[in-house]
Amino acid sequence: MKKELLLITLNLCAVIPAIASEQADSKGFIADSHLDLLLRNAYIDRDYRNGVQDKAEWGQGAITKFHSGYTEGLIGFGVDGIAQYAVRLDGGRGRSGASGIDFFKQGNDGGRAKRDLAKFGATAKMRISNTVLSYGNQYPILPILYADDSRLLLETYTGTMLTSKEITGLEINAGYFTDEQRKSDDRHNSGLKSLSFGGASYQFSDRFSGSAYASDVKDVLKKQYLGMNYNQPFSNKQKLILDFNGYNSRLDSDYARRLDTGRNNTIWSLAASYIWDVQTFELAYQHSSGSTGYQYGGYRNADGTGDGGNTIWLSNSYWSDFNGEGEHSWQASYGLDFSGVGVPGMSWTTAYVRGDNIETAETRNGKEHEWFNQIQYQVQNGPAKDLKLTLRYSILRVSSNASDYNVGGNEVRVYVDYPFSAF
Repeated sequence: MKKELLLITLNLCAVIPAIASEQADSKGFIADSHLDLLLRNAYIDRDYRNGVQDKAEWGQGAITKFHSGYTEGLIGFGVDGIAQYAVRLDGGRGRSGASGIDFFKQGNDGGRAKRDLAKFGATAKMRISNTVLSYGNQYPILPILYADDSRLLLETYTGTMLTSKEITGLEINAGYFTDEQRKSDDRHNSGLKSLSFGGASYQFSDRFSGSAYASDVKDVLKKQYLGMNYNQPFSNKQKLILDFNGYNSRLDSDYARRLDTGRNNTIWSLAASYIWDVQTFELAYQHSSGSTGYQYGGYRNADGTGDGGNTIWLSNSYWSDFNGEGEHSWQASYGLDFSGVGVPGMSWTTAYVRGDNIETAETRNGKEHEWFNQIQYQVQNGPAKDLKLTLRYSILRVSSNASDYNVGGNEVRVYVDYPFSAF
Protein backbone atom coordinates (compact mmCIF):
# COMPACT_ATOMS: atom_id res chain seq x y z
CA MET A 1 0.00 0.00 0.00
CA LYS A 2 2.84 2.44 0.81
CA LYS A 3 4.43 1.77 -2.59
CA GLU A 4 1.08 2.38 -4.29
CA LEU A 5 0.68 5.73 -2.51
CA LEU A 6 4.20 6.76 -3.56
CA LEU A 7 3.41 5.94 -7.21
CA ILE A 8 0.16 7.92 -6.94
CA THR A 9 2.14 10.88 -5.57
CA LEU A 10 4.61 10.83 -8.46
CA ASN A 11 1.88 10.43 -11.08
CA LEU A 12 -0.17 13.30 -9.68
CA CYS A 13 2.78 15.64 -9.80
CA ALA A 14 3.81 14.49 -13.27
CA VAL A 15 0.48 14.85 -15.04
CA ILE A 16 -1.25 17.70 -13.19
CA PRO A 17 0.15 21.20 -13.51
CA ALA A 18 -0.07 23.13 -10.24
CA ILE A 19 -1.32 26.68 -10.22
CA ALA A 20 1.29 27.57 -7.60
CA SER A 21 3.79 25.21 -5.97
CA GLU A 22 4.04 25.24 -2.18
CA GLN A 23 7.32 23.35 -2.43
CA ALA A 24 8.80 25.99 -4.72
CA ASP A 25 8.05 28.57 -2.01
CA SER A 26 9.71 26.52 0.74
CA LYS A 27 12.02 28.53 3.01
CA GLY A 28 13.70 25.45 4.44
CA PHE A 29 13.46 22.86 7.20
CA ILE A 30 14.15 25.30 10.04
CA ALA A 31 12.73 28.58 8.72
CA ASP A 32 9.24 27.15 8.17
CA SER A 33 9.16 25.16 11.42
CA HIS A 34 6.76 25.91 14.27
CA LEU A 35 6.11 24.57 17.76
CA ASP A 36 2.65 24.82 19.36
CA LEU A 37 1.46 23.93 22.85
CA LEU A 38 -2.09 23.41 24.08
CA LEU A 39 -2.84 23.27 27.80
CA ARG A 40 -6.23 21.69 28.40
CA ASN A 41 -8.13 21.26 31.66
CA ALA A 42 -11.22 19.12 31.06
CA TYR A 43 -14.06 17.81 33.21
CA ILE A 44 -17.06 15.69 32.17
CA ASP A 45 -19.76 14.52 34.58
CA ARG A 46 -22.63 12.22 33.59
CA ASP A 47 -25.58 11.74 35.93
CA TYR A 48 -27.29 8.71 34.41
CA ARG A 49 -30.92 7.64 34.82
CA ASN A 50 -32.54 4.23 35.42
CA GLY A 51 -30.05 3.05 38.03
CA VAL A 52 -26.96 3.27 35.83
CA GLN A 53 -23.86 4.28 37.81
CA ASP A 54 -22.84 7.91 37.39
CA LYS A 55 -19.48 8.62 35.75
CA ALA A 56 -17.08 11.56 35.84
CA GLU A 57 -13.46 12.31 34.93
CA TRP A 58 -11.26 15.36 35.39
CA GLY A 59 -7.75 15.89 34.12
CA GLN A 60 -5.04 18.31 33.08
CA GLY A 61 -3.39 17.75 29.73
CA ALA A 62 -0.59 19.22 27.65
CA ILE A 63 -0.31 18.63 23.89
CA THR A 64 2.84 19.77 22.09
CA LYS A 65 3.06 19.66 18.31
CA PHE A 66 6.17 20.30 16.23
CA HIS A 67 5.87 20.81 12.47
CA SER A 68 9.08 21.26 10.53
CA GLY A 69 9.35 23.01 7.22
CA TYR A 70 10.52 21.19 4.11
CA THR A 71 14.02 21.11 2.74
CA GLU A 72 14.42 23.19 -0.41
CA GLY A 73 14.53 21.64 -3.87
CA LEU A 74 12.23 19.71 -6.18
CA ILE A 75 11.42 17.24 -3.38
CA GLY A 76 11.24 18.52 0.16
CA PHE A 77 11.63 16.43 3.30
CA GLY A 78 10.47 17.17 6.82
CA VAL A 79 9.57 15.73 10.22
CA ASP A 80 6.61 16.31 12.56
CA GLY A 81 6.34 15.31 16.19
CA ILE A 82 3.73 15.19 18.92
CA ALA A 83 4.11 14.82 22.68
CA GLN A 84 1.11 14.42 24.99
CA TYR A 85 0.93 14.28 28.77
CA ALA A 86 -2.04 14.19 31.15
CA VAL A 87 -2.51 13.79 34.88
CA ARG A 88 -5.73 12.58 36.48
CA LEU A 89 -7.32 15.00 38.92
CA ASP A 90 -10.43 12.90 39.58
CA GLY A 91 -12.32 9.93 38.16
CA GLY A 92 -10.65 7.10 40.05
CA ARG A 93 -12.18 3.82 41.13
CA GLY A 94 -15.93 3.67 40.42
CA ARG A 95 -16.27 6.99 38.59
CA SER A 96 -14.20 6.34 35.47
CA GLY A 97 -14.91 3.93 32.64
CA ALA A 98 -17.65 5.62 30.61
CA SER A 99 -16.85 4.95 26.96
CA GLY A 100 -18.03 8.41 25.97
CA ILE A 101 -15.65 10.17 28.40
CA ASP A 102 -12.47 8.08 28.10
CA PHE A 103 -9.89 10.46 29.58
CA PHE A 104 -7.91 7.73 31.38
CA LYS A 105 -8.16 4.03 30.53
CA GLN A 106 -9.21 1.75 33.33
CA GLY A 107 -6.69 -0.85 34.42
CA ASN A 108 -7.25 -4.42 35.48
CA ASP A 109 -6.89 -3.69 39.21
CA GLY A 110 -10.57 -3.32 40.05
CA GLY A 111 -11.30 -0.58 37.57
CA ARG A 112 -8.84 2.05 38.78
CA ALA A 113 -8.05 4.58 36.05
CA LYS A 114 -4.51 5.48 35.07
CA ARG A 115 -2.97 8.24 37.18
CA ASP A 116 -1.20 9.85 34.23
CA LEU A 117 -0.40 9.37 30.56
CA ALA A 118 2.67 10.16 28.45
CA LYS A 119 2.57 9.61 24.69
CA PHE A 120 4.96 10.48 21.89
CA GLY A 121 4.86 10.17 18.13
CA ALA A 122 6.74 11.25 15.02
CA THR A 123 5.99 11.54 11.31
CA ALA A 124 8.33 11.64 8.32
CA LYS A 125 7.02 13.60 5.33
CA MET A 126 7.98 14.50 1.79
CA ARG A 127 6.48 17.10 -0.53
CA ILE A 128 6.52 17.43 -4.30
CA SER A 129 4.77 20.53 -5.64
CA ASN A 130 1.50 20.63 -3.64
CA THR A 131 1.40 16.93 -2.77
CA VAL A 132 2.49 15.56 0.63
CA LEU A 133 3.22 11.92 1.45
CA SER A 134 3.70 11.16 5.15
CA TYR A 135 4.30 8.13 7.34
CA GLY A 136 4.10 7.84 11.11
CA ASN A 137 1.87 8.96 13.96
CA GLN A 138 -0.98 11.03 12.51
CA TYR A 139 -4.36 12.50 13.45
CA PRO A 140 -6.49 12.80 10.29
CA ILE A 141 -9.52 15.10 10.24
CA LEU A 142 -11.74 13.68 7.53
CA PRO A 143 -15.45 12.77 7.45
CA ILE A 144 -14.54 9.10 6.93
CA LEU A 145 -11.71 9.06 9.51
CA TYR A 146 -11.67 11.74 12.20
CA ALA A 147 -9.25 11.05 15.04
CA ASP A 148 -11.02 12.19 18.21
CA ASP A 149 -9.69 15.53 19.50
CA SER A 150 -12.67 16.37 21.69
CA ARG A 151 -11.47 14.82 24.97
CA LEU A 152 -8.39 15.42 27.14
CA LEU A 153 -5.73 14.04 24.78
CA LEU A 154 -5.78 13.18 21.08
CA GLU A 155 -6.51 9.86 19.45
CA THR A 156 -3.83 9.02 16.85
CA TYR A 157 -3.18 6.56 14.01
CA THR A 158 0.03 5.10 12.61
CA GLY A 159 0.41 4.63 8.88
CA THR A 160 0.75 6.33 5.51
CA MET A 161 -1.25 9.29 4.23
CA LEU A 162 -1.29 11.21 0.97
CA THR A 163 -2.72 14.73 0.60
CA SER A 164 -2.69 16.44 -2.80
CA LYS A 165 -3.81 19.96 -3.73
CA GLU A 166 -2.52 20.20 -7.28
CA ILE A 167 -5.71 21.75 -8.67
CA THR A 168 -7.20 24.90 -7.17
CA GLY A 169 -10.20 24.00 -5.03
CA LEU A 170 -9.54 20.24 -5.13
CA GLU A 171 -8.09 18.27 -2.22
CA ILE A 172 -7.41 14.55 -2.58
CA ASN A 173 -6.71 12.32 0.45
CA ALA A 174 -5.79 8.65 0.67
CA GLY A 175 -4.25 6.54 3.40
CA TYR A 176 -3.48 3.20 4.96
CA PHE A 177 -3.24 2.84 8.74
CA THR A 178 -2.34 -0.24 10.78
CA ASP A 179 -2.56 1.07 14.35
CA GLU A 180 -4.93 3.19 16.44
CA GLN A 181 -3.71 4.58 19.76
CA ARG A 182 -6.64 5.34 22.01
CA LYS A 183 -6.77 8.80 23.52
CA SER A 184 -6.86 7.43 27.08
CA ASP A 185 -3.90 5.04 26.90
CA ASP A 186 -0.17 5.20 26.17
CA ARG A 187 0.09 1.78 24.53
CA HIS A 188 -0.52 0.69 20.94
CA ASN A 189 -2.83 -2.25 21.46
CA SER A 190 -6.31 -1.19 20.38
CA GLY A 191 -6.70 -4.16 18.03
CA LEU A 192 -6.96 -2.41 14.65
CA LYS A 193 -5.77 -4.66 11.81
CA SER A 194 -5.86 -2.11 9.01
CA LEU A 195 -7.88 0.86 7.75
CA SER A 196 -7.65 2.16 4.20
CA PHE A 197 -9.46 5.18 2.79
CA GLY A 198 -9.60 7.59 -0.11
CA GLY A 199 -11.63 10.49 -1.42
CA ALA A 200 -11.70 14.15 -2.31
CA SER A 201 -13.35 17.49 -1.63
CA TYR A 202 -13.91 20.19 -4.23
CA GLN A 203 -14.92 23.84 -4.04
CA PHE A 204 -17.11 24.14 -7.13
CA SER A 205 -17.75 27.85 -6.57
CA ASP A 206 -17.73 30.46 -3.83
CA ARG A 207 -21.13 29.13 -2.76
CA PHE A 208 -21.04 25.38 -3.37
CA SER A 209 -18.67 22.63 -2.23
CA GLY A 210 -18.84 18.86 -2.09
CA SER A 211 -16.86 15.85 -0.91
CA ALA A 212 -16.92 12.08 -1.29
CA TYR A 213 -14.93 9.45 0.62
CA ALA A 214 -14.80 5.70 1.18
CA SER A 215 -13.10 3.56 3.80
CA ASP A 216 -12.49 -0.11 4.58
CA VAL A 217 -11.77 -1.24 8.15
CA LYS A 218 -10.53 -4.81 7.81
CA ASP A 219 -12.93 -7.41 9.23
CA VAL A 220 -15.26 -4.65 10.46
CA LEU A 221 -17.04 -2.57 7.81
CA LYS A 222 -16.93 -0.68 4.56
CA LYS A 223 -18.25 2.88 4.58
CA GLN A 224 -18.97 5.63 2.04
CA TYR A 225 -19.58 9.31 2.70
CA LEU A 226 -21.11 12.14 0.64
CA GLY A 227 -21.24 15.78 1.73
CA MET A 228 -22.52 18.98 0.09
CA ASN A 229 -22.66 22.55 1.32
CA TYR A 230 -24.34 25.56 -0.28
CA ASN A 231 -24.55 29.13 1.00
CA GLN A 232 -26.69 31.94 -0.37
CA PRO A 233 -25.91 35.46 0.88
CA PHE A 234 -28.73 38.00 0.95
CA SER A 235 -26.81 40.97 2.34
CA ASN A 236 -23.60 41.69 4.22
CA LYS A 237 -25.18 40.37 7.42
CA GLN A 238 -27.62 37.73 6.22
CA LYS A 239 -27.17 34.39 4.48
CA LEU A 240 -28.68 30.91 4.20
CA ILE A 241 -26.54 27.77 4.52
CA LEU A 242 -27.70 24.30 3.42
CA ASP A 243 -25.56 21.40 4.64
CA PHE A 244 -26.02 17.75 3.64
CA ASN A 245 -24.05 14.82 5.08
CA GLY A 246 -24.63 11.13 4.52
CA TYR A 247 -23.03 7.74 5.22
CA ASN A 248 -23.65 4.27 3.82
CA SER A 249 -22.16 1.36 5.77
CA ARG A 250 -22.00 -2.42 5.41
CA LEU A 251 -20.69 -4.46 8.33
CA ASP A 252 -18.59 -7.59 8.03
CA SER A 253 -20.81 -10.61 8.71
CA ASP A 254 -18.74 -11.90 11.65
CA TYR A 255 -18.57 -8.44 13.22
CA ALA A 256 -22.34 -7.98 12.88
CA ARG A 257 -22.87 -11.38 14.47
CA ARG A 258 -20.75 -10.41 17.49
CA LEU A 259 -22.82 -7.26 17.91
CA ASP A 260 -26.04 -9.24 17.36
CA THR A 261 -27.22 -6.77 14.75
CA GLY A 262 -27.84 -6.45 11.03
CA ARG A 263 -25.23 -5.45 8.45
CA ASN A 264 -26.55 -2.40 6.56
CA ASN A 265 -27.09 1.23 7.50
CA THR A 266 -27.72 4.44 5.60
CA ILE A 267 -27.86 7.66 7.59
CA TRP A 268 -28.09 11.25 6.37
CA SER A 269 -28.84 14.72 7.66
CA LEU A 270 -29.90 17.99 6.07
CA ALA A 271 -29.53 21.28 7.96
CA ALA A 272 -30.72 24.75 7.00
CA SER A 273 -29.08 27.62 8.87
CA TYR A 274 -30.11 31.25 8.56
CA ILE A 275 -27.48 33.71 9.78
CA TRP A 276 -28.80 37.15 10.62
CA ASP A 277 -26.04 39.40 11.88
CA VAL A 278 -24.97 37.86 15.22
CA GLN A 279 -27.79 35.30 15.37
CA THR A 280 -28.02 31.84 13.80
CA PHE A 281 -31.31 29.94 13.41
CA GLU A 282 -31.09 26.29 12.36
CA LEU A 283 -33.50 23.49 11.50
CA ALA A 284 -32.24 19.98 10.74
CA TYR A 285 -33.57 16.54 9.93
CA GLN A 286 -31.65 13.26 10.31
CA HIS A 287 -32.73 9.85 8.99
CA SER A 288 -31.26 6.42 9.79
CA SER A 289 -32.40 3.31 7.90
CA GLY A 290 -31.28 -0.28 7.47
CA SER A 291 -30.90 -3.33 9.68
CA THR A 292 -28.53 -1.69 12.20
CA GLY A 293 -27.69 1.76 13.56
CA TYR A 294 -24.79 3.88 12.35
CA GLN A 295 -21.57 2.31 13.71
CA TYR A 296 -18.43 4.39 14.24
CA GLY A 297 -15.57 5.07 16.66
CA GLY A 298 -14.53 3.03 19.66
CA TYR A 299 -11.67 0.53 19.69
CA ARG A 300 -11.36 -2.83 17.98
CA ASN A 301 -10.43 -4.71 21.16
CA ALA A 302 -13.67 -3.42 22.71
CA ASP A 303 -15.82 -4.28 19.65
CA GLY A 304 -15.73 -0.73 18.31
CA THR A 305 -15.14 -0.01 14.63
CA GLY A 306 -11.79 1.74 15.11
CA ASP A 307 -12.47 4.45 12.52
CA GLY A 308 -12.20 7.53 14.75
CA GLY A 309 -14.22 8.90 17.64
CA ASN A 310 -15.43 11.93 15.67
CA THR A 311 -16.35 10.15 12.42
CA ILE A 312 -19.93 11.35 12.52
CA TRP A 313 -20.36 14.52 10.45
CA LEU A 314 -24.11 14.68 11.04
CA SER A 315 -26.28 17.59 12.15
CA ASN A 316 -28.00 15.99 15.14
CA SER A 317 -24.91 14.73 16.97
CA TYR A 318 -24.57 16.22 20.48
CA TRP A 319 -24.40 14.01 23.60
CA SER A 320 -26.63 11.53 21.79
CA ASP A 321 -25.88 10.96 18.13
CA PHE A 322 -29.50 10.08 17.26
CA ASN A 323 -28.08 7.25 15.15
CA GLY A 324 -30.18 4.29 16.28
CA GLU A 325 -31.56 1.66 13.95
CA GLY A 326 -34.43 3.22 12.00
CA GLU A 327 -34.24 6.49 13.96
CA HIS A 328 -35.66 9.76 12.59
CA SER A 329 -34.83 13.01 14.38
CA TRP A 330 -35.57 16.73 14.12
CA GLN A 331 -33.52 19.61 15.52
CA ALA A 332 -34.17 23.29 16.18
CA SER A 333 -31.26 25.39 17.41
CA TYR A 334 -30.33 28.99 18.08
CA GLY A 335 -26.90 30.62 18.34
CA LEU A 336 -25.86 34.08 19.47
CA ASP A 337 -22.51 35.84 19.01
CA PHE A 338 -22.24 38.27 21.92
CA SER A 339 -19.89 40.57 20.00
CA GLY A 340 -23.05 42.27 18.81
CA VAL A 341 -23.91 43.25 22.39
CA GLY A 342 -20.42 44.37 23.37
CA VAL A 343 -18.83 41.09 24.53
CA PRO A 344 -16.50 39.93 21.72
CA GLY A 345 -15.30 36.36 22.06
CA MET A 346 -18.45 35.06 23.75
CA SER A 347 -21.03 32.82 22.06
CA TRP A 348 -24.02 30.72 23.11
CA THR A 349 -25.74 27.82 21.39
CA THR A 350 -28.89 26.02 22.44
CA ALA A 351 -30.53 23.13 20.60
CA TYR A 352 -33.44 20.76 21.04
CA VAL A 353 -33.40 17.40 19.22
CA ARG A 354 -36.16 14.81 19.24
CA GLY A 355 -35.81 11.30 17.81
CA ASP A 356 -38.32 8.49 17.34
CA ASN A 357 -38.88 5.28 15.39
CA ILE A 358 -35.89 3.64 17.15
CA GLU A 359 -35.89 -0.12 16.60
CA THR A 360 -34.78 -2.37 19.48
CA ALA A 361 -35.57 -5.90 20.67
CA GLU A 362 -38.57 -4.46 22.54
CA THR A 363 -40.04 -1.94 20.13
CA ARG A 364 -40.07 -0.35 16.72
CA ASN A 365 -40.83 3.10 18.09
CA GLY A 366 -38.32 3.97 20.80
CA LYS A 367 -37.88 7.66 21.54
CA GLU A 368 -35.25 10.06 22.86
CA HIS A 369 -34.88 13.81 23.14
CA GLU A 370 -32.03 16.13 24.16
CA TRP A 371 -31.77 19.74 25.20
CA PHE A 372 -28.25 21.05 24.59
CA ASN A 373 -26.70 24.30 25.88
CA GLN A 374 -23.16 25.57 25.36
CA ILE A 375 -21.49 28.87 26.15
CA GLN A 376 -17.94 29.73 25.10
CA TYR A 377 -15.67 32.64 25.82
CA GLN A 378 -12.29 33.29 24.21
CA VAL A 379 -10.01 35.97 25.63
CA GLN A 380 -9.36 38.58 22.95
CA ASN A 381 -6.15 40.24 24.17
CA GLY A 382 -3.67 40.50 27.02
CA PRO A 383 -1.43 37.79 28.57
CA ALA A 384 -4.22 35.19 28.37
CA LYS A 385 -5.10 35.94 24.72
CA ASP A 386 -6.79 32.97 22.98
CA LEU A 387 -7.57 31.17 26.26
CA LYS A 388 -10.99 29.58 25.75
CA LEU A 389 -13.55 28.53 28.34
CA THR A 390 -16.33 26.14 27.29
CA LEU A 391 -19.33 25.28 29.49
CA ARG A 392 -21.76 22.68 28.19
CA TYR A 393 -24.92 21.18 29.70
CA SER A 394 -27.17 18.52 28.15
CA ILE A 395 -30.37 16.88 29.31
CA LEU A 396 -31.03 13.57 27.56
CA ARG A 397 -34.10 11.39 28.07
CA VAL A 398 -34.59 7.96 26.48
CA SER A 399 -37.78 5.89 26.55
CA SER A 400 -37.58 2.70 28.64
CA ASN A 401 -38.20 0.47 25.62
CA ALA A 402 -35.03 1.87 23.95
CA SER A 403 -32.73 1.42 26.96
CA ASP A 404 -30.57 -1.17 25.20
CA TYR A 405 -29.77 1.49 22.56
CA ASN A 406 -29.03 4.50 24.81
CA VAL A 407 -29.15 5.71 28.41
CA GLY A 408 -30.59 9.06 29.48
CA GLY A 409 -29.18 11.47 32.02
CA ASN A 410 -27.71 14.93 32.59
CA GLU A 411 -24.22 15.82 31.37
CA VAL A 412 -21.88 18.68 32.31
CA ARG A 413 -18.67 19.50 30.46
CA VAL A 414 -16.17 22.17 31.47
CA TYR A 415 -13.11 22.80 29.27
CA VAL A 416 -10.36 25.40 29.61
CA ASP A 417 -8.03 25.50 26.58
CA TYR A 418 -4.93 27.68 26.47
CA PRO A 419 -3.06 27.46 23.15
CA PHE A 420 0.10 29.34 22.37
CA SER A 421 2.90 29.18 19.83
CA ALA A 422 6.53 28.94 20.90
CA PHE A 423 7.78 29.78 17.39
